[in-house]
This record gives sequence, structure tokens and C-alpha cells, in this order.
Amino acid sequence: MQTTTKITATFDTTLERAFKSPMLCDITKVHTGYGITPKVTHCTEDESWGKVGGSRKVHLGKALTVKAGETSLDKVLEREENHYWKIEICEFSSPMFGFEKFQGEWITTEQTDGKIKIRYIYTLFSNSLLFYPFHFLFTKLVWRIYMKHVLENVRKLAMDKAPTSTNKEPYNLLPCKDFGGLSSP
Repeated sequence: MQTTTKITATFDTTLERAFKSPMLCDITKVHTGYGITPKVTHCTEDESWGKVGGSRKVHLGKALTVKAGETSLDKVLEREENHYWKIEICEFSSPMFGFEKFQGEWITTEQTDGKIKIRYIYTLFSNSLLFYPFHFLFTKLVWRIYMKHVLENVRKLAMDKAPTSTNKEPYNLLPCKDFGGLSSP
């Protein structure tokens, strides 16, 4: 079974920044925790992150819902440059309310006024008919609120005009040693 939630926003930034910032920025600045959702403290084994088939191990801080440490594996399923990301969060190290995996999508579309429309979608997967009412409410209430928080964090990073690296792009702060040609020179 699956439950999906969607939100939209408009960013007044470049298409490249709107596309790359949510996936290639320092994840600790994007997933800062909110409510019962814990913050990401760091990632490991992230050398391939950003490329289709790439992955990273995500570590969370302690919260009521999870203990601190390595929690899941993020995978890049699809990437269409400056338009579409699809990722999967899976291989949870502890039960995540009975969910099997989460799939996230980030879609960027340039508007005629130069602004960027963002469509942010998450689908949460479960095999439990018994827990489906809880999963539905969790997705539509808790996860949707968390997505709004994440979206605002991404907006701040994408629209930040302050220098954050030698070429002023926030997504060049990836902890990866090799960007694999993913960031601008």
C-alpha cells in the first residue's frame, strides 16, 4: 500500500539552484528536524550521491521516534538535469512506524516570469493493512508538515545570495570528495 502527499512552491532563483540545492547541498542544512522528525547529523558512503544509482547512508540525531545513528539508505533512482529527481529512502535500521520505504520526487519548472515552480512529492510504502489508517494520517499530517519545513530550508539555501563557496553555489558544499561533474565549475 502507498500514500502520497504533494506540496508546491515558487522560488525566485535560477533553475540550476532550485534543481540542485535539495539534493546536493549539505543535508544537515535541509533536514534539520521538526516536531517528532529527527534531524540528519551526517551521511557516510556518499561518494556516488547525486548520480543515478548513487547512494548514501543517513545518520539521524536522537529523537522520540528513533535512536541516534545510521538510520537508512538514500538512493538516487532518477535524475533529469534541471527538471526532475526521484530518490528512495529504504533499508531502515529500526522500524519506521511500519513503513518499508519512502520515495521522494523534486520537480522544477521554469515559469515565463523567470521564477521556478517546485513540485515536491513523497510516497510512503507499507505492506500493513492494519496500520494503513495510521500510515495515511502520518503521511498527510506529520510528513506533509515536515516536507513544508524542508521546502523552506531548501528555499533559503537556493535563494541565498551570500557566498558559500568559491563559486557561490550552495550545492558545492557536498561532503563528497568527487562531485562527478555534478556542480558548476
